[in-house]
Amino acid sequence: MDMTSIKSYDPVIYDAIKHEEKRQREGIELIPSENYVSVAVLEALGSVLTNKYSEGYPGKRYYGGCENIDVVESQAIERVKQLFGCDHANVQPLSGAPANIAVYFGILEPGDTILGMDLSHGGHLTHGHPVTHMAKIFNFVRYHTNAAGEIDLNDLEAMAMQHKPKLILVGYSAYSRDIDYINIKKIADKVGAMTMADVAHIAGLIAAGEMNNPVPYFDIITSTTHKTLRGPRGGLILCKQPFAKKIDKSVFPGFQGGPHENNIAAKAIAFKEALEPAYKDYARQIKANAKIFEEEFNKLGYRLMFGGTDNHLLLIDVTTHGITGKEAQIALDKAGITCNMNMIPNDPRPPLDPSGIRIGTPAMTTRGLKEPEMRQIVAWMNAAMKNHGNDQKLAEIKSEVTEMALKFPVPGAKA
Repeated sequence: MDMTSIKSYDPVIYDAIKHEEKRQREGIELIPSENYVSVAVLEALGSVLTNKYSEGYPGKRYYGGCENIDVVESQAIERVKQLFGCDHANVQPLSGAPANIAVYFGILEPGDTILGMDLSHGGHLTHGHPVTHMAKIFNFVRYHTNAAGEIDLNDLEAMAMQHKPKLILVGYSAYSRDIDYINIKKIADKVGAMTMADVAHIAGLIAAGEMNNPVPYFDIITSTTHKTLRGPRGGLILCKQPFAKKIDKSVFPGFQGGPHENNIAAKAIAFKEALEPAYKDYARQIKANAKIFEEEFNKLGYRLMFGGTDNHLLLIDVTTHGITGKEAQIALDKAGITCNMNMIPNDPRPPLDPSGIRIGTPAMTTRGLKEPEMRQIVAWMNAAMKNHGNDQKLAEIKSEVTEMALKFPVPGAKA
């Protein structure tokens, strides 16, 4: 069934897809967790592999007819092992949260203590936020950043000594600095804790050698495949060999059933793309573009959380300019610029109307934007936030945004 048949059979869904293609083509995408996949990845996602059930692992399936599926999944495993230099890889997790949950159940017992990063200081929901189911099963203790915007290793060590966690977890969804894996590993060794790094946001930058790699030091690494890795929406788990059997058994049959092999094929393609020399150039440009954002927002007097960025994102307190994070997100949407409202450390405002916005550069770097375009985007953002109650002005900005965006095509999107 091609797009023409979708159009004739289900015009409601067809129209939604076409409108989304238009929105992506004409807008500026700054959500740090979003990216654009290649045409090859899109083709794999829409392939006949979606028809096949393949519970188990390559060479050990519970269904017949998996000989081609085994080739696909084995390629994905070998490519991601090469990409990160790891002992073992599981490419079946459906996304980042299921990957994290599979790890918890694979190596811990209910009630065990996990030391992880607080959500409001840049961590992730699955790192122990009270609203999650995992917080009812495991005892999460959450560390914070200090006044300088850094992970305070002295404080982390003191908390580890006090709480004696079974697992020390690092990684983030809104933290803009690199992580000192070596010294955190030393802290873990002092208290006999296992180590886990959730690198969902920065996996692509790590793979390209642009950020510290936890693989040589940490026991287990989890990630998504759809952020800086620029692959399909999915997850993965990397680990040292002693954890391999526990991890695989926890993913299947412990937590998931049949893997989505069309998605795994798309992961394999994305891993191959990340092994190409051009990908290193891409990762370097992501960081260069983020540094332009840092420079320009600093000039305009915005307060940047954590003092700036070492990676692909910035967390910005916009209340210093008389606007809330929610108001900023709405205004920027009207101007054709997509970001997300986000809590800042020790935010006095509620989660659904926080003080900050979170922006990132992976998606627009994929489309070819560089430093000059980044400076222009900041100018548009500042104008939009200053005029957040003026729909006419926001429409004028959107017209300029669309003119520039159309010069940088979205892979696979059709006019």
